[in-house]
Amino acid sequence: MMDNMDDPSQGADICRVCRSEGMPERPLFHPCICTGSIKYIHQECLVQWMRYSRKEYCELCSYRFSFTPIYAPDMPRRLPIKDVAAGITSSVLTGIKYWLHFTLVGLAWLCVVPFTACRIYRSLFNGSFDAVMSLPLDMWSSKNISGDIFHGCFVVTCTLFAFIGLIWLREQILHGGGPDWLERDEPNNQQQLNVLLPPIPEENPVEEADGEVRQENGNQVDEGHWNPIDWGDRAAEDLTWERLLGLDGSLVFLEHVFWVVSMNALFILVFAFCPYQMGNLAITAMALQDKVAASHFEGLVTTLCGYCLIGMCLLIMHTFATIIGFRRSKRIIGLSYIVVKVSLLSVVEIGVLPLVCGWWLDICSLSMFDTSFKDRLASFRLAPGTSMFIHWLVGMVYVYYFASFVLLLREVVRPGVLWFLRNLNDPDFSPIQELIQQGMLQHGRRLIASAMIFGTAVFLVVWLPIRILKFIWPSFLPYNVTLHSDSVNELSMELLLLQVVLPALLEQTHTRNWLKMGIRFWCLIVSHLLGIKSYLLGDGEELPPVVAPIHPPAADLGAAHEGLLRRGGPVGFRPYTRPTNFAIRLIALLVLVALSVVVISLSIITIPVWLGRLAMSFWPALLPSAPEPSQLPNIHELYTAACGTYICWLSVRAVCFIAGWLPEGRTVVINRLKFWLKISSKAMVAFIVLLGIIPFLFGLLLELVMVVPFRVPLHQTPVLWAWQDWALGVLYMKIACAITLMGPDWSLRRAIERTYRDGFMRLDLKLMMQDLAIPVIAVLSLFLAVPYVIAYSVIPLIVNNHSTRLLIARRIYPALMLTMAIAKGMMMQVRQFKRLYEHIKNDKYLVGRRLVNYNHTSSVSGQN
Repeated sequence: MMDNMDDPSQGADICRVCRSEGMPERPLFHPCICTGSIKYIHQECLVQWMRYSRKEYCELCSYRFSFTPIYAPDMPRRLPIKDVAAGITSSVLTGIKYWLHFTLVGLAWLCVVPFTACRIYRSLFNGSFDAVMSLPLDMWSSKNISGDIFHGCFVVTCTLFAFIGLIWLREQILHGGGPDWLERDEPNNQQQLNVLLPPIPEENPVEEADGEVRQENGNQVDEGHWNPIDWGDRAAEDLTWERLLGLDGSLVFLEHVFWVVSMNALFILVFAFCPYQMGNLAITAMALQDKVAASHFEGLVTTLCGYCLIGMCLLIMHTFATIIGFRRSKRIIGLSYIVVKVSLLSVVEIGVLPLVCGWWLDICSLSMFDTSFKDRLASFRLAPGTSMFIHWLVGMVYVYYFASFVLLLREVVRPGVLWFLRNLNDPDFSPIQELIQQGMLQHGRRLIASAMIFGTAVFLVVWLPIRILKFIWPSFLPYNVTLHSDSVNELSMELLLLQVVLPALLEQTHTRNWLKMGIRFWCLIVSHLLGIKSYLLGDGEELPPVVAPIHPPAADLGAAHEGLLRRGGPVGFRPYTRPTNFAIRLIALLVLVALSVVVISLSIITIPVWLGRLAMSFWPALLPSAPEPSQLPNIHELYTAACGTYICWLSVRAVCFIAGWLPEGRTVVINRLKFWLKISSKAMVAFIVLLGIIPFLFGLLLELVMVVPFRVPLHQTPVLWAWQDWALGVLYMKIACAITLMGPDWSLRRAIERTYRDGFMRLDLKLMMQDLAIPVIAVLSLFLAVPYVIAYSVIPLIVNNHSTRLLIARRIYPALMLTMAIAKGMMMQVRQFKRLYEHIKNDKYLVGRRLVNYNHTSSVSGQN
């Protein structure tokens, strides 16, 4: 014990935690770099502090504490074989136990739940009573299990979203209230709402005169009454995701699986089967079976018709309940009608409207791609689901960018100009509350207005510019959208576009500022030309604030509509001065808007593609598959448009730089040119190394390891495409970087993170080359060069058979990689065995741990 204590001259030293001196049974240690009065500590105090702070290092000097194990005196030098075998057997059995449990969890949630949902869905929608009765036998059928599991995942996802949607709609009604016709003359709205939807427990229980229990002043409920709400809350508090899914090692999750299967069956019955049957009855009664079948989505259309019929029935029933005076029934029916109405309107706004926009975009752009409407119908009949999804996706993208442009436009023009468009940035705007509060007539008019606005914009942006371009420049169209005959070069171009060009464009924030500046410039010119600056941009700060507009309020539709939207007066509406002949000026403004949109769209359709085609005209010299350098291959217009857009972006960026530098004088311009020349030189070197040499070596190595040995026969000579290797290497390098960043902390990860963090502006080229580029290039070069030297320099000296030498040359790269992988795996297994060995030894013979002192003397002598 005295080895861990200091000499008698330091007997006055005390523990920095308990402030007590060292004793023979409780010696003082100095386990970290700290010196002085805080140098010493008891081991018990340190362990208690580590348990409390959950830190394994000193909070002052950040030195990690270390402990040496203390084993029993009878511990043998080497563990007996039976102890090692017993430890390995125990570990294997524990691993098998966890493997079986998590396999059961995966089978239950990923196989049983989707499989049962699909079989229940199929039996209900089979249309016969025998299918429902034979459902228990169908559950044990082994026919098409994988397909049913796949389709069942979609069914489970739909039921889950339906459940979440109901809960969310309930919260919206509770917090925002229902429509006026539902809230009118209803004194017990909250109680009736809880009849249809799950109740929320009140805060404080207290017993009322009628014997009921409610919560008040924080008291607990009467012990004589069982409150299911409190019981459910306590159960929800104890339930965690690990316990719900079965990841805690228990089998309680089997009960949760049963309840999920039951909920799926209930949701399929209530929200799918019943509406489908009602829609089927309505369609049969109106003899519309053929037209519904022609849509190729008979089930979806029939279900939507059923929901429409249910909504009409609920509306009629609500009217009768109101007349008769059944308040409770009227409330429940009204809430059900709101659920059906919100569901239908959500489908229309999220599904139907973008789909219509996508089809309208396709129809207006048919001549751009030299196709016809019959071709589109043929494609739809061939793959209706894919066609509808693509058109819906295109429509959603169009609606999103249209809304983004409107938000940008609101930042430029005067508040109140765009009164006919909803302000998505308005804090009072809530789409779900509009669906709940407003009637079907209002929603119908708004949807028609939205469709007209979207359709007119597509007409001005797509159809009219295409017609003008075909008249002015007939040979420019159509665009080529067919794939290149050489799939290798096509894949390389696609990877170049996705990995290099588009990220460089999308990661820039200057585009939005340029667009906003252009809109402001256009508004200034048009407002001065038409004399409507006060209406379009506002009067500015040079004019005194005006309380009300000077023109007649009856004609101010903008202020009136803005006031309706704001629900509290025209907040955010800025008054303006109305000039003479205001209606004629507004008509002229609309005409100029249409002409400007057509001209800008015509420029966007023409200029990038023309520049891209001009740049691509030099491309065949780099393509070995091109027969003649002067012959332009059939290149996809996506690549020409991307290339031209990138050229335009670089040109505009250069012009902006020059325009910003010129007013600052010649000296500043020269200094900035020198600075940017230095930055560009460093960036060019880094670009060549990081996005040129390393991807090429990486792609070449993977091709030699994975592609050539397995795809090229021995009697054929492999042809290596440098361009393809580089393009694939870019993709592989990005994947490798992502995996490295998600992996453990080591030198390569730190170098990649520092390079990402510094960027080109603060790039330390020397440090980047030293820590990142040179080690990676050296490793890749060794992996490429060593097998080549062995195959073509060493093997010919040993083996005389030409076929054997060729076989070795083809298989040496994957063989060496496999050997290295096996060696790495064996090293990992050895490390795991060492850890297991230490674990077995500690479990049987470890009696304690002793704190290790830090050697201050050697540290000081080393510094001297």
